[in-house]
Amino acid sequence: MSLTLPGINQTASNNRIQLRKTLTLMQVVMIGLAYLQPMTIFDTFGIVSSLTQGHVPASYIIALIAILFTALSYGKMVKRFPSAGSAYTYVQKSIHPHLGFMVGWSSLLDYLFMPMINILLAKIYLSAIFPHVPPWMFVAGLTCLTTLLNLRGINVIANINSLIVFIQIAIMLIFVGLLMNGIYQGEGEGTLISTRLFYSDEVYLIPMITGATILCFSFLGFDGISSLSEETKDAVSVIPKAIFLTTMIGGLIFIFVAYFLQLYFPDVSRFINPDASQPDIMLFVAGKLFQSIILCFSCVTVLASGMAAQAGVSRLLYVMGRDGVFSNKIFGYVHPKWRTPSLNIVFVGIVALSAVTFDLVTATALINFGALTAFTFVNLSVIFQFYYHEKRHRGLFNLWHYLVLPGLGVATVTMLWINLESSSMKLGFIWAALGLFYLAWKTRLFQKQY
Repeated sequence: MSLTLPGINQTASNNRIQLRKTLTLMQVVMIGLAYLQPMTIFDTFGIVSSLTQGHVPASYIIALIAILFTALSYGKMVKRFPSAGSAYTYVQKSIHPHLGFMVGWSSLLDYLFMPMINILLAKIYLSAIFPHVPPWMFVAGLTCLTTLLNLRGINVIANINSLIVFIQIAIMLIFVGLLMNGIYQGEGEGTLISTRLFYSDEVYLIPMITGATILCFSFLGFDGISSLSEETKDAVSVIPKAIFLTTMIGGLIFIFVAYFLQLYFPDVSRFINPDASQPDIMLFVAGKLFQSIILCFSCVTVLASGMAAQAGVSRLLYVMGRDGVFSNKIFGYVHPKWRTPSLNIVFVGIVALSAVTFDLVTATALINFGALTAFTFVNLSVIFQFYYHEKRHRGLFNLWHYLVLPGLGVATVTMLWINLESSSMKLGFIWAALGLFYLAWKTRLFQKQY
């Protein structure tokens, strides 16, 4: 039963308000890049450099190629099903509704906890700058800010994120200039051109693949773009382009910056703690002042990512509410003035408040399981929808696009599954079990549709 509210412009098709289509290609790409947070390269550089014996750029190339397979699969499914439900809708339509629910339920781990993780990171950064301020004040204030901005509409988020991404890229270009100057002066490799970062006698494929599995998680968020399909003009054309461009631009930024970082820091011997390399990188390259500036701006970048994530998960919950999986009156509600799923946005904000007590390791474990579940089944959805249901299996073109490429996507995601932390698997399966019990109750032991 649909919910009818006074003062709402109804549509003839379903007699209820719709999300407003306003986003352009540039805006969607900026939201995607804000979600990716290109400056995360500084956090993972020390870890991967140690694993690969100084071949981080090569690992980024492997990671980019691996993620592009899945990005292409998202693009194909968006064209067929331009819904804000993303992986939930694709699996529901192409494989089975019950499996679609389970994928959507698992995806909530990725989407629902990502805003909280960004609030948690911002709390850590701000507590380092202002140690005497109670951490809960940062969490409450930042959560209220991101929630209020999300309530006002997706255009507000797009414009703010665009500004933050441009500033972020500008800072990174300045930093690369400082790296180049230091290298020219004799730091690190002492040369601006080197093939050693990609191939050398010390390089081994397995460590580089292991490094790539870590770096693949730097790309988390490109898939969130698909949840904006119902608010994007000409979504069938724009969203696939935006997914590909976000992944490619983000990957090229990572490779470009990693190249000069690796020239400046051939190994991890200068880092006090390679697992948290950003402070040392900033201090050695640009000094104490720049280090403080970057730390402050890091708060802004994680907030941008948090706002993008909050927008994405509220749209996924909206579609699941509209389909009757969850309460239609609550999760399927759209604000009559702002045309946003306002109750969902507030709900996600409440979840983000758990950053007061939640730890980063547990939260990261949860989102990794959810993301890999979505990636796996979106690739499988391409095979089921196009190769099996639509029988597009004749000719080399169809074989390549609808079987080989998504098959490679499944293979590369499987590589990530193999390297996933045990805590991610444990927590993820507990969450999946809860979803399965809910689905069994909702469908009367799978005897009916939800």
